Amino acid sequence: MKKIIPLSLITIASLMANEVQLEPISVESTLITEVSQNAQVSADLAEALSESVPSIDMSRRSGIANDVFIRGQKRDNISVDVDGTKVFGACPNRMDPPISHIITSQIDSVEVIEGPYDVENFGTLSGGIKIKTKKPTKDLHGSVDFGYGSWNYRKIGATVSGGNDIVRVLVSGSSEQSDQYKDGNGDTIAGQIEKNAPTDNQFQPTYEDMPAYKKKSIMAKAFVTVTDNQELRLSATKNKSDDVLYGNSKMDAAYDYSNIYSVAYDIKNITDIYKNVNLQYYYSDVDHPMDTKYRNNGAMMYMTNQLKTTMQGIKLKNDFDINSFKLLIGLDGSKRTWEGEKFGTDTATGVEGAHSVSLTHTETKNSAIFAKLDKNYGSFGFSLGARFDSTDIDPDDVTMKSNDYTSFGANLMTTYNLNKENKIFLGVGQASRVPDARELYIAGSGNQDLDQTTNTEVDLGYEIDNSSFRLKIKGFYSMLEDYIYFQKDLPSSNFQNIDATVYGGELSASYYATDDITIDMGASYKRGKKDDALAGQTDKDLADMAPLRGSLALNYEYMSNSIAKIEVQASDKWSDYDEENGEQELGSWAVLNLKIKHAVNKNFNFTLGVNNLLDKAYAKSNTYTDLTLLTAGVDTMLLNEPGRYIYTNLNFKF
Repeated sequence: MKKIIPLSLITIASLMANEVQLEPISVESTLITEVSQNAQVSADLAEALSESVPSIDMSRRSGIANDVFIRGQKRDNISVDVDGTKVFGACPNRMDPPISHIITSQIDSVEVIEGPYDVENFGTLSGGIKIKTKKPTKDLHGSVDFGYGSWNYRKIGATVSGGNDIVRVLVSGSSEQSDQYKDGNGDTIAGQIEKNAPTDNQFQPTYEDMPAYKKKSIMAKAFVTVTDNQELRLSATKNKSDDVLYGNSKMDAAYDYSNIYSVAYDIKNITDIYKNVNLQYYYSDVDHPMDTKYRNNGAMMYMTNQLKTTMQGIKLKNDFDINSFKLLIGLDGSKRTWEGEKFGTDTATGVEGAHSVSLTHTETKNSAIFAKLDKNYGSFGFSLGARFDSTDIDPDDVTMKSNDYTSFGANLMTTYNLNKENKIFLGVGQASRVPDARELYIAGSGNQDLDQTTNTEVDLGYEIDNSSFRLKIKGFYSMLEDYIYFQKDLPSSNFQNIDATVYGGELSASYYATDDITIDMGASYKRGKKDDALAGQTDKDLADMAPLRGSLALNYEYMSNSIAKIEVQASDKWSDYDEENGEQELGSWAVLNLKIKHAVNKNFNFTLGVNNLLDKAYAKSNTYTDLTLLTAGVDTMLLNEPGRYIYTNLNFKF
């Protein structure tokens, strides 16, 4: 099955030939624009994505730095890149997911890929997130933002951009902080722990009212025009988060520091056929120590687990236009390092004890070649992609096993326009991802014999877009071979390979009731099943599969660029969940949100909003044991979402 589908896709495409210009094929992705203008509650991209894309759910870990699922998939099953830079977090417990290393105010757009349909990036198994940050402009532009909210939330950010015909420069900075949020029961993060976790894991009285986080970020870019068709692009982003509290985890983040660098050279219109060549080198690093300093069990001596990761790579992309065929051919190479060490610190003296390895220094080296071909035949269009990967994973510990993997994946995406307003689309694809260092080598739960995971998926959908309404509905069926899954209560090697199936659908729609009133709706449903129950278990339900969820919003544009919005977000209860691996039943919920964005003039606007107006106490995220969470007896602690949250944002621009 692994080889039959990719080879079949290539055979189908090779039988076709001829003309016309290709329209964008929408089966595989959702594009979100104006992220910085609309995501004003906080700098957390996870919240913005989960509210904008039906296929995305959020995993609540703290007041910020939350994680996302795409169709029930997370961790390395989805890829994240920022302006072409592949980004990873350092924490094996997902305290610093990749999307936490970029903030919403720096973002121009986000493309969410749903399914194995991105051949440009290593490891896009079941989805991907492509973040595009703001570009420098030639004319002088700038903005200043002030944000305020409940629980003493404060934010200030500024962006300035300008230049000339030769050099364009952009600088963007942001600083924000917040006290601990309160859930619908009136409990802070520390209060939730006090009610639901063992005494040792609760906060010391001295720290139980401390702020939830402090976060600073700065991004700088310079685009240099070398000749009329050549450009050098330089980019650097620094992110610093301090004292981030993680409510249902055993440790908090002392700090989380990351750097993202990119150098790219672009040449356009080389010949009539050879349209573009782009060469990019990138580097990112993350330093993430988590500790028990503020907990009761750290009163005399607190424990620290310090994780570090780096990612560097080089990518060459070539674009051709051959008889109306659009062809992309590329080479991709990268190396990731990941390591960790544990040590104790005497609270009174600050003296550190002996250090020990928590994750052996591991290098993951990947090299790949990829290609993509686009073509349109009248009302019918197709896009064909293929990628070959070779990956070596080598731990420093000589007693551990090195692992080598090769994979070939491909996809075919087709669109047929029934008329100007209606179209149907079909996608078939296959992709693989290798195990990471945590899954292979981390002490206790690592399994050195893991195979890579392969996803074979079919997507089918329909879209209508006219002057009265827009509707897009998609269904998918995903077959996961050697899916990497965490099995609870094993003495070691908790990560196992299993076969599983995930299927479901998403719907998004807008109805233009009048020139001023629009009704928006979104919904998603997914179901995951193991082919066979794990050894010693009977439950075939797959973890991380949130139930039916949706949103309904009424938007009223009462003057130019001014909008009032009423929104209801709701979820069914969790009735299908993997109880034997730590999940539990969660109740259904519905919350009401209000928002007004008012443009005073072209240079100044303000936003006033209330989330969870009725102060509902509810939890979105379940308790699958692939994360290390607090447990009292047999009950794993659920972390509730914030209660009623009032916020405002002031934006000045020139």
